[in-house]
Amino acid sequence: MFESGAFVAEHLSPIDPEQVQPNGVDLTLEALFRQREPGRVARDGKRVGERETVSPVDGARDADEAGSSNADSTPIYRLSPGGYVARYAETIAVPEGHVGFVYPRSTLMRNSCTIDTAVWDAGYRGRGEGLLEVYHEVEIERGARIAQFVLARAEHAGIYEGNYQGENL
Repeated sequence: MFESGAFVAEHLSPIDPEQVQPNGVDLTLEALFRQREPGRVARDGKRVGERETVSPVDGARDADEAGSSNADSTPIYRLSPGGYVARYAETIAVPEGHVGFVYPRSTLMRNSCTIDTAVWDAGYRGRGEGLLEVYHEVEIERGARIAQFVLARAEHAGIYEGNYQGENL
């Protein structure tokens, strides 16, 4: 059974009240990276390939067709189709007795993008990452809500103590 957004919010920081949804909490974009070198996934280990930071452009732009504008110069990523590693701004702590999942926000999908992620085990703590797949050019502001984190009750043996514990803190 999935927990309420209010319960999930107790395990993330920092969050703004508008991020809390009925069944989860919206995750915001902190940074983007592009993988530049091959990684390796083997039976006896792993290696993440070298990455480069994707630089945002100046956020000042004209009002869009929805009538909003970005007059505060919030950094904007102008992305071409491809795969990017998106780092979330929020620190997540998956409580014992739970498992976490991340799903893309519907507006991201309506703009031909999606987020892929893995299971977030009980005991994990860190600022995680997801694979942002872009299928058509898009602009995404730093701090935009791009995904939603949910928690489900789950039985488990032990807690997460893997290589990514405490990542990006």
